[in-house]
Amino acid sequence: MSSTLKLSQRETAFNNEVVTRFELYNSLFQTLPFYQVKEIGILLPFFSSHCEKGAIKQQSPTAIIESFFKKYVPDIDHREQLNRLFRFIQYIERQVVLFDAIEDSSFSKIGRPDDVGTLNGLLQAAATSDQVRDSISEKLKDFSLRLVLTAHPTQFYPGTVLGIMTDLIEALKTNDIGSIDVLLQQLGKTPFFNKTSPTPVDEAVSLVWFLENTFYHAVSGIQTKLEEEFDIDENRKNQLLELGFWPGGDRDGNPNVNTKTTYDVAVLLRQIIFRCYYRDFRVLKRRITFRGIEKTIATLEALLYENAFNKHQHNAKDLQGELLELLQSVRETLITSHDSLFVNIVEDLIRKVRLFGCFFATLDIRQDSRVLRNVFNYCTDKGIATGLPADYEKLSEEEKLQNITFNALNFLCPEDADDLTKDTLNTIMLMKHIQHTNGEKACQRFIISNCQQASDILQLIDLFLWSGWKAETLTVDFMPLFETVNDLKVAADVMEKLYTHPFYKEHLKRRGNAQSIMLGFSDSTKDGGYLMANWSIYKAKVELTAMARKYDINLAFFDGRGGPPARGGGKTHRFYASMGSEIANKQIQLTIQGQTVSSQYGSVETARFNIEQLINAGVTSSLNPDSNDLLSARQKTLITDMANASYKLFMDLREHKLFVEYLEKFSPLKLLSKINISSRPTKRNAGAPLKLEDLRAISFVTAWSQLKQSIPGFYGVGTALQKMKQKGDWDEVKQLYNTSGFFKTMLDNCIMSMSKSDFRITAYLEKDEKFGAFWKQLKDEFELTKALLLELTGTEVLMQDSPVDRRSISVREKIVLPLVIVQHYALHCLNNTTDKELIEIYDKLVIRTVYGIVNAGRNLA
Repeated sequence: MSSTLKLSQRETAFNNEVVTRFELYNSLFQTLPFYQVKEIGILLPFFSSHCEKGAIKQQSPTAIIESFFKKYVPDIDHREQLNRLFRFIQYIERQVVLFDAIEDSSFSKIGRPDDVGTLNGLLQAAATSDQVRDSISEKLKDFSLRLVLTAHPTQFYPGTVLGIMTDLIEALKTNDIGSIDVLLQQLGKTPFFNKTSPTPVDEAVSLVWFLENTFYHAVSGIQTKLEEEFDIDENRKNQLLELGFWPGGDRDGNPNVNTKTTYDVAVLLRQIIFRCYYRDFRVLKRRITFRGIEKTIATLEALLYENAFNKHQHNAKDLQGELLELLQSVRETLITSHDSLFVNIVEDLIRKVRLFGCFFATLDIRQDSRVLRNVFNYCTDKGIATGLPADYEKLSEEEKLQNITFNALNFLCPEDADDLTKDTLNTIMLMKHIQHTNGEKACQRFIISNCQQASDILQLIDLFLWSGWKAETLTVDFMPLFETVNDLKVAADVMEKLYTHPFYKEHLKRRGNAQSIMLGFSDSTKDGGYLMANWSIYKAKVELTAMARKYDINLAFFDGRGGPPARGGGKTHRFYASMGSEIANKQIQLTIQGQTVSSQYGSVETARFNIEQLINAGVTSSLNPDSNDLLSARQKTLITDMANASYKLFMDLREHKLFVEYLEKFSPLKLLSKINISSRPTKRNAGAPLKLEDLRAISFVTAWSQLKQSIPGFYGVGTALQKMKQKGDWDEVKQLYNTSGFFKTMLDNCIMSMSKSDFRITAYLEKDEKFGAFWKQLKDEFELTKALLLELTGTEVLMQDSPVDRRSISVREKIVLPLVIVQHYALHCLNNTTDKELIEIYDKLVIRTVYGIVNAGRNLA
């Protein structure tokens, strides 16, 4: 069967299972009696069609909206028009949920080109010979996968809506019309958003929903399958599958996080995992009703119930060992006295307790190096440090490394310290308490953002020693985060200074000579553009791997990836599958952010699929190393030339006098801070005027995606490819695309980003006196990039080789096109009125459109 035919079948299946069913249930949806919508459900198809026709004609959003009301509802005033637009938004938001649910319910039927990269692929490979099975088992001894949930403000659906979606997916699998009808009614009446901004703890609660409802089942299910098929050491030090958690621990990402937040989230994680265990235990208790186990069962029940429902326990401690001992006792009795009846139920709970302990997910602590330096200087000014030169702060980096001392103290933070100093020192002490109550793995990683020098880490270790920790029992991993293009260049040198420092060398030995390094995509993309960001990170990984191997360090990379390709997202598993032997790949660690959480891990089925793909990518890349994944010196030169050309164009754009003003005027950038989905500001230095360097990468990328221009995901790529063509290197670039998994994935993700762009919506700006030339500059680079990528890939349309994904994006973009039009209309109105009451309404109109556009895009922010 040909590849073309297979693709055609997938498209047919998608159209039948998803598009046709969406049209069917959407027609039912539009007739439901929702609050204050009256005839809106009937009017919406006309509005959507009108917007589509207007976009094709490249009419301005204002012209489209005004002509719609003139044609279809001519007798209402402007205020009532705005009211109708709000009702349209209310419907479209729910259409997005309906489409999500239908697509997820059809997941197993659609079939995708990437299906080969799952656990079944490994099992099929293992079935071919014992030698292959042994090779996979050997690889799995060293391999680990850690998924870290982060609280980035683009996870819009509250738990109530996620619950409805979960039930709706199940009803759609069997086309249960009655249940679907009721659930759609419930969806129509359920609020989507908060009236007030959530606290950091609220954000943690929202993400814990996924831990409890999807990851708990998906991760344990995959672990079970792996243990059944391969030789997995259940007592291995590094777990095969691990979960991480940032809400409540990430101070750099959220200045509103404090020590109490961290404590509350640690308590929450402990309580929720015990509730999961208790639910499973009730099934176990219902089945295991035999003599000789009653006392053990009663002890287990009391222990689980107390910890699941008594939130604050003064005598809380790590109970993982005790729980495993009790469960093992039950298991032994079943085997020896009861013919192993129901032993599988007990083994399932044992496996989960091993996986999740009393902590569920490791709570990472993160803080900016500049804050940590200030805290260190405060302590030295207070005379806490002993043995440091009086002018330590003014010493060079080399001199600091020679003079820093490591003396254990038991220093309490003075009352006159500022809030950041208090928080840092109190959190360091709290980490020890969390390890006592939830287990060592509960809180054992401290990430230093904006890490620029080795002393940033060594000084932080001193803060730990001054706060009561002892060097010999310092059960904490210190993890530098290199993110900007310049920081990535010096990362290997920084790490060599650490690997050769006597104290840090000893600390690493006690930690199993294991070092994790975090590399961030977001700020590097904002800092240097798409190609330069990806290439800088690749080169840094090669250099850091070589340095770690030089000093016999077991290196793991922790990738800070966002949802969109512009922040490291896209087809993530393909990146890991394409890592050559120059890059350490025994462990995969990455962040799961924003609406990517619900789109890729929103159900047990999709979570298992995406986790399995990452496992497969990590295992097969080392089992079957592709020589093409090792870039030759010539290929590296080609990519460097392209990255430099792209970087220059992107930096010229950033420095354009209209760059920030354009983004502020025509995107919802200034209003993102008013969206009640996050407890953190959209930019650093919240009170100061907007500067590009202060703008958080997530806000930067989101603003461009709302504009439907995706600049961070493609700008400069076309110019870079054109340069290669002009130099006569085009054939080599084509060969590179066809042979290098890294280069191909990087450009394919760029293509995905471009497929969600639509310059028709802002085409009216070409005639704008002030911004016309700037808009045309953006559009010209888009068209150049598109033309050269189509030529390079030998295709006629973007994403031609991924027809299911292309069709899904197409339908989603069609659903939210009216939202995009409404947003631009409201922004235009905002820029042309001084009426305070109307300004408030326009603000709300813009804000409401943001949710649906991002949710439909699935990886736009």
